[in-house]
Amino acid sequence: MNYNKKSIEDIEVAGKRVLCRCDFNVPTKDGKITSDKRIVAAMPTIRYLVDHGARVILCSHMGKPKGEWKPELSLKVVADRISELLGKKVIMAADVVGDDAKAKAAALKDGDVMLLENVRYMKGETKNDPELSRELASMADIFVNDAFGTAHRAHSSTAGVADYLPAVCGYLVEKEVSIMGKALANPERPFVAILGGAKVSDKLNVINNLLEKVDTLIIGGGMAYTFLAAKGYSVGTSLLDSEKLDYCKDMMAKAEAKGVKLLLPIDTVVADSFPSPIDAEIPVETVDSDAIPEGKMGLDIGEKTQALFAEAVKSAKTVVWNGPMGVFENPTLAKGTIAVAQALADSDAVTIVGGGDSAAACEQLGFADKITHISTGGGASLEFLEGLELPGIACLQDK
Repeated sequence: MNYNKKSIEDIEVAGKRVLCRCDFNVPTKDGKITSDKRIVAAMPTIRYLVDHGARVILCSHMGKPKGEWKPELSLKVVADRISELLGKKVIMAADVVGDDAKAKAAALKDGDVMLLENVRYMKGETKNDPELSRELASMADIFVNDAFGTAHRAHSSTAGVADYLPAVCGYLVEKEVSIMGKALANPERPFVAILGGAKVSDKLNVINNLLEKVDTLIIGGGMAYTFLAAKGYSVGTSLLDSEKLDYCKDMMAKAEAKGVKLLLPIDTVVADSFPSPIDAEIPVETVDSDAIPEGKMGLDIGEKTQALFAEAVKSAKTVVWNGPMGVFENPTLAKGTIAVAQALADSDAVTIVGGGDSAAACEQLGFADKITHISTGGGASLEFLEGLELPGIACLQDK
């Protein structure tokens, strides 16, 4: 996949109607936004378009209305928040591609901003329906994709419209593509990847792809126990993907054949059972990974492993991290994830954190400004690491 894509700065936007796909899928409670991080992240692109005289038509999804009009998933609250941040009124359309949206789009003047209603109110959006793509495109002259979080989906508003309009990326997508693209295509070495999370099956292709690229692959989290079992260790009642034991053996053999260091936990924090509720205090002990007692469940990496992983990060020039080392939501079982976040924060390497829990860990700990790049898309960044083509990026014009 070509990562060198045209951006908003490579195209004339003055006086043009620009359909800009953002990721405004923000959490709300009682009709109020509880975190506006995604809106704030989109503001540099929106401001550039406004300052350069574009007629801006913003669009996004929120939640999963599945083609039905659900008032609680209306983007009206988003329009209000953008108005506050922008210091000018954002015009809210009453529909997506209906008479109201089209009339308001046609009436825009240079520097005006409008927001279409939730694109997933339309049944055709997630099916990448060409008719909906055409209707969306008919309102604009240019398409800008600034929603990396949905770039792995071929939907009408993320990829389909590019069949009918010249398509470029906004600043958010440009940053994701340039930093992650370079890290994977041409990394400074040593290149270390850290994978965590629950299941091996979620990261099958990621592991396989990264073994072609990295110098060291670190595996923690629940998925590590299947690797430990594949080495012949007893893992007690820890998470085990028994159908993937042969796969883990193959991956360990592949790492050895390629001269890639594959690091697994050498000690493990165990408890009698998974914490319930998830943040409940539970008694834990630390044991060597080849000596997990029957009836005990591994729930985090131990201190020796934390030091081992941190040491690997210290000598790296590029580090990519996706997935927690333990049950991060529980303070007792968050220490491994915190240690990895700390190692990245202390590192001089190019550090890239995939979305989800790893990103949350860095942000909660106040390390976000010490990380080179925290991805805005969990699923999209995983597919990026798999080496898959992302439809919302492939459709953009090459430089």
